Amino acid sequence: MLQVQNLTFERGEHRLFSDVNLVVYPGQKVAIVGRNGVGKSTLFNLLLGRLEASKGEISYPQTWLMGYMAQEVEPTDRQALEYVIDGHQALREVQAKIAVEQDPETLATLYSTLEDLGGYQAEARAGEILYGLGFSAAQIDQPYRSFSGGWRIRLNLAQALMSPADILLLDEPTNHLDLEAILWLESWLLQFQGALLIIAHDRAFLDKTVDHVLHLSGEDAHVYRGNYTAFERLRGEELERQQAMAAKQQAQVAHIQQFVDRFRAKASKAKQVQSRIKALEKMRSQAILHVDSDYRVGFSDPEKVSNPLFSFRNLSLGYGDSTILRNIGQTILPGARIGVLGVNGAGKSTLLKAIVGELRPQAGDLQRGTHAPIGYFAQHQLEALDSSATAFAAMSALRKDFSEQQCRDFLGGWGFDANMISRPIRSLSGGEKARFVLAQLAAEKPALLVLDEPTNNLDLESVAALAESVKAFKGAVVCVSHDQYFVNAIANEAWVVANGAVKRVESFEAYRQKQLKKLNKQSPPITATGRQ
Repeated sequence: MLQVQNLTFERGEHRLFSDVNLVVYPGQKVAIVGRNGVGKSTLFNLLLGRLEASKGEISYPQTWLMGYMAQEVEPTDRQALEYVIDGHQALREVQAKIAVEQDPETLATLYSTLEDLGGYQAEARAGEILYGLGFSAAQIDQPYRSFSGGWRIRLNLAQALMSPADILLLDEPTNHLDLEAILWLESWLLQFQGALLIIAHDRAFLDKTVDHVLHLSGEDAHVYRGNYTAFERLRGEELERQQAMAAKQQAQVAHIQQFVDRFRAKASKAKQVQSRIKALEKMRSQAILHVDSDYRVGFSDPEKVSNPLFSFRNLSLGYGDSTILRNIGQTILPGARIGVLGVNGAGKSTLLKAIVGELRPQAGDLQRGTHAPIGYFAQHQLEALDSSATAFAAMSALRKDFSEQQCRDFLGGWGFDANMISRPIRSLSGGEKARFVLAQLAAEKPALLVLDEPTNNLDLESVAALAESVKAFKGAVVCVSHDQYFVNAIANEAWVVANGAVKRVESFEAYRQKQLKKLNKQSPPITATGRQ
């Protein structure tokens, strides 16, 4: 088993963990959850030995193999298939020895070891992993460096799944995966027989794949049995109890303070007053369990809305001489909540770019209503922020009608405290920048929100808060997201982008069930047994 005892980690004067304890047994699947910045990835680096704890111990059997999904890798000319097989280090070591060995008896032993390690099935196994994660037959022969960032992350995930492991650490494996690949990964992880520690911000995915949740909050860590939904229920019950305890303690403090204020000047009550003062000091110094404050987010509703907001007929979209979508037509009405679905590369982002005016149609008719201002979120907008400005200055410039306190309150609702709003935007994390761009959109009163992967980099609580705010928004929403929970929560209709066309389907869940049936009809996923 993996055992973490009294783990304490400090970064400068900031303490992330204090006396954290954790035990993970073979076969357990544990989600690591908590707000951005609480230390989830830091915990992984401590387990991997890349960071040294201030105090405490991390131990697991010496015979255990640990697999890990790398986030950043130096670009290489290694072909995709070979790069994935490289994840099986023991196999590669045996192959290297076979290449130079001359002694027949030693070679015979090496070939026997190669067979035991699954060497003769390695290419087929790697190919099935790549296919499951959305790679085509043509792509598996392409060099690693030829792929974009999102596809490189998929290759890193594939390499981790290829690696024999008694314990597997996956950090945001669903980022950049489309629904089809996520469903395949769910199936693979359910078969995995080793211990699993996973960081992910897709609660639907976690509900399917984990049986325990480690919640990081403040400097503490608590383990809950069950999937993410079970954790949310138990955590909610805990918070209610904590709030009741806090209210009761505050009432006691007020009562004691009244006695002190009333009798402080009376000599006859001096002993009792001093006793009460000591009691107050003790009560105020006692640590009350930390209660996470809720995000208070919301999108400003549009003043006027055209009907329809947007429509297109016989539209063809592409780049240069290449056409990606041909002769498509749809209408966006006020109040619509549209989830745009389809595999990566099908043209979802291309469609969104045409709607917001970043891409001119190759052919067809595209009409936008008179009262249809658009709020657009895309990953490239995070890089377009004025990195030298503070969040407070940028929001004040956007909403000149806000008083200083209104600006602070508005940003506070999106999770920005007094310290964060006074720092340059360049110092914010990816998740914080994403929240800030969303906050800017929320303040602009758009009639149509166009969201391209808005949940990337957001923690689970931010995703839930965003979903609630989008549902309450009175304008229309068109959204592309890999987060199953988010799309299912907000969408009341779905467009499927596939084979150069855009077709309306009943719902996200209907599309998901269709893809599950397709996956189940295919040959069953490769056995995910950890060690070969």
